[in-house]
Amino acid sequence: MSTSTVIAEGLHFGEGPRWRGDRLWFSDFFDHAVKTCTPDGTVETIFTIDGRTSGLGWLPDGDLLAVSMLDQSVLRWRPGSEPVLYASLTGLATFHCNDMVVDAAGRAYVGNFGFDLDTWIDESGFGDAFKNAPSTTLVRVDPDGSAHVAADDLRFPNGIVITPDGATMIVAETMAARLTAFDIAADGSLSNRRVWADLGRRIPDGICLDAGGRVWVANPQAHECFLVAEGGEIVDIVETTENCFACMLGGDDGRTLFLVTSRYSHHREAAEHRTGRIETIRVDTPGAGRP
Repeated sequence: MSTSTVIAEGLHFGEGPRWRGDRLWFSDFFDHAVKTCTPDGTVETIFTIDGRTSGLGWLPDGDLLAVSMLDQSVLRWRPGSEPVLYASLTGLATFHCNDMVVDAAGRAYVGNFGFDLDTWIDESGFGDAFKNAPSTTLVRVDPDGSAHVAADDLRFPNGIVITPDGATMIVAETMAARLTAFDIAADGSLSNRRVWADLGRRIPDGICLDAGGRVWVANPQAHECFLVAEGGEIVDIVETTENCFACMLGGDDGRTLFLVTSRYSHHREAAEHRTGRIETIRVDTPGAGRP
């Protein structure tokens, strides 16, 4: 087991890390901000919103899309301007919106919690939520801003990746402890749903894809990020300083694994404390696909 190195700290709760240009972009939930982090650990706030930001992705024209969790929407931002409403997911998402991937055509796929996770944990505990969580939808936002249900009956759809050929999507179902794959049609519709990897007792949060066709998985219930092959074989494990909530491959050669960690995830504790960190480790295989 390898161990990561902390390069930045003092965040509330980071999510949605994406490598773009020469730096990591990410959301900090309880700073209500989209931020960047350079490889040497310099953090900069790019813009803030009234709510909480989460998943990030870029349109073909270079504009940034950012999930606004609490009002179930996607915002559009370009340098020198304020973020504006791009699409509303109200009526399609059943609770807070969360992670997102944007494909080469500019279609955005957005997951959501499906239920009030923090309240459920307060009342019943995480174990009960894991066993009995209700299912929800994955929503597709087309380039014209219209929103559609892309898939249903998903148990807390979280991190999402698309293979380099644009033909396959893999979704982390947090409350089902599995990675689920779909075929992607030319019009963005999803079909041929199948279990890509059963993770057993591990649960997935954010994910990213490597050039070997394997998936790095952040484990929000452990100090680890692990690499899994299709079928479920655990290929590698990286030990982190705190629970790991998201990951992204980047750097000049795509071989730096960025890990977003925190001591807390419940909104009361994460909003009060700044235990969020960015950690890194060098790996053998570079990143591939989207995000």
